[in-house]
Amino acid sequence: MLSYWRWVCAWILPEWRRSQAPQADHFHRRRFTRSYRVKRGWVRNLWTGSGLLMLVNPQLPFVLAVGLATIFLSFVLLDETE
Repeated sequence: MLSYWRWVCAWILPEWRRSQAPQADHFHRRRFTRSYRVKRGWVRNLWTGSGLLMLVNPQLPFVLAVGLATIFLSFVLLDETE
């Protein structure tokens, strides 16, 4: 089953997305840097914490406010501009 899934991914995904070592000037290369992985960890922890917060207080206005704030903070953390 796993080999079938890999075949489907290899058939659908472009070459640069399958590569684990993209070219130096390619935009996809940032995903393999240590700093980006650390930022992704921060975002994962942020979403886990906000999800738990939403489960504790499941009122729609609160969930929407926390969700929108979490989306904004995720974009801020993962922004690649200097």
